[in-house]
Amino acid sequence: MPRALLSTYDKAGVVDLARGLVDLGWDLVSSGGTAAAVAEAGLAVTDTAELTGFPAILGHRVVTLHPKVHGGILADRDDPGHLGDLAAHGIEPFDLVVVNLYPFSSDPSIELIDIGGPTLVRAAAKNFAHVGVVVDPDDYVRVLGELQRTGVLSLSTRKALARRAFAAITHYDTAISTWMAAESGDSVDLDEVGDPTGFPDTLELTYDMVDVALRYGENPHQPATVYRRRGADPWWDGVVQHAGVALSYLNLYDADAAWGLAHDLAAITGQPAVTIIKHANPCGASVGAELATTYQRAFDCDPRSAFGGIVALTEVVDEATAERMVAAAQADVVIAPGYAPGVVDALRAKRKNTRLLEAVAPTPDDLHLRPVTGGLLVQAPHRFVTDRADWRVVTERRPTEAEWADAELAWRVCGWVASNAIVLVKDRTTWGIGAGQQNRVESGELAATKAAGRAAGGACASDAFYPFPDGIEAAAAAGVAVIIQPGGSVRDESCIAAADQLGVAMVLTGERHFKH
Repeated sequence: MPRALLSTYDKAGVVDLARGLVDLGWDLVSSGGTAAAVAEAGLAVTDTAELTGFPAILGHRVVTLHPKVHGGILADRDDPGHLGDLAAHGIEPFDLVVVNLYPFSSDPSIELIDIGGPTLVRAAAKNFAHVGVVVDPDDYVRVLGELQRTGVLSLSTRKALARRAFAAITHYDTAISTWMAAESGDSVDLDEVGDPTGFPDTLELTYDMVDVALRYGENPHQPATVYRRRGADPWWDGVVQHAGVALSYLNLYDADAAWGLAHDLAAITGQPAVTIIKHANPCGASVGAELATTYQRAFDCDPRSAFGGIVALTEVVDEATAERMVAAAQADVVIAPGYAPGVVDALRAKRKNTRLLEAVAPTPDDLHLRPVTGGLLVQAPHRFVTDRADWRVVTERRPTEAEWADAELAWRVCGWVASNAIVLVKDRTTWGIGAGQQNRVESGELAATKAAGRAAGGACASDAFYPFPDGIEAAAAAGVAVIIQPGGSVRDESCIAAADQLGVAMVLTGERHFKH
C-alpha cells in the first residue's frame, strides 16, 4: 500500500489532498498540527512519534529526523542492499512527501529557520526516481489528479516536482543567508559611495518565471521570457493589458524606463508627467497641470522618434488626452494608472495594435544588476544624490526662477538618457535630446538640431562635465539661458569663462549621471 508523509506549516488544501489519497488507498503519516488537522477530518493518520517510537523533542526542533522516516524516503528500491536494510530495520518506504516550510521570509528569526522540512524535501527530491515531493499547495490538485487517473506519478512529473523542490530550498536558504548578512552588517550600504566592502561576499539570487507572455526577445528569432525576483513586487507583474498584441522583450524593457522616468518627474514637480521612450531613451518628456497639453508637448519634442514608442502618463488617461493620442503617431505601448470610461474603447478602435497597459507606480530595486560574460556587475541603483540646495552657481549671471525650474527638469531627464547625454528644456518640456554619442559635442549638436530654437531661453543639462568650452558654445548657440552640469573638469575655469563671455548662467551639481 502506498504511503505519504505530510508535514505542512500552511495547512491550506492539505486535508483535501489527504482525503483524496485515502480514497485511493494510501496510508498517511504526519505530525503536529498537520496530523491533528487530518485526524479532525475523520481520516486515519499515523503520527511520526508512533512510527519512530520517539516523541518530538527540543521544542519541536526534532520531529522527523529519524532513520524510520528518512530511510523510507531515501531507499533506492532498485538496489537489493537498500531493500535488505529496509527489511532488517523494519522500515517501510514512502511514495510521496508533502512539505511546506516555516514562513521565514514573512518574519525572519532563528526559530523560523526550518530544519526538518528542508531535510525531508532534499531527501525526497534526491530520490525522485521513486518518490514524489510536493512543496507548493498549488500543485496538490495536479498531483492528486494524476494519481486518480493513472495510479502513480510519472517519472517526468516526479522529476519536475524535484526540480521545484530544490528551487524552493535554494530560495529558502537564500532568504536566511540574506537575513544573516543583514544581521551581521554584511549587507549593501547605499551610503558608502564607491566602497565595495558595503556588498556581501556572496550574492544569492532567486527568480521565478512569471505569467507574462513575451512575443520574442530583442529580435523575432530570439525566444524570451521574464522572471520575477523572489520577494519583489514589480509593477509589471500585476499589469492589466486592455488592448493590443502580447508584449515583446523590448516593449517591457522600454516601458520600464518610461514608467520610471514619468514617476520620477511627477515626484519632483508635483504635477502630472508624460514621457515617451524609444529604444530605452527619452524622446519626449513634459510636466504640467493639464494632461492632454502635457502629452502634446512631450510628443512635439520629437514626433518622428515617437512613432512606435512607449508613452507613460502618471494620471488617468482622459478623453481629451486620448483624442490627442489618436491624432498623433501610433505608439507601441501606452502605460498609465488607469483610463477614463470609454477611453480604452476609443483608443482600441483607432489604434488596434497599441498595447494599453494599466499599472501601479514602480518601486525601485535595492541593487542594479547587469550581466557580463560569466558574471554580474552589481551597483547601487541609479539615484539623484544632490538637489538645488547643494548646487553652485559659478557664473556672474544667476538663473531666474523659471530657468531654475527648467534646469531642474533638464537635469532629471538627463540622468535617464544614455551617455553622452545632452537635454534641452524650455517651460518644463524637453525640446532637444542628444543621446548615446561618443563625444559630448555631437550629443549637443543633435539636441540643438532637434530643438530647432524651441529651447531658447531655457536650460541645457549635461550628464557629465564639459571637457572643453566648445560644448558650452554649442549650448549657447541653441539659445539656452542656463547650463547645468556636474563640473569637475580640469578645464572648469575655461568653461565658466566661456559661459560668462556668452552671458549664460552655469550651475554645477557635483554629481555625474552616466547611463549605459
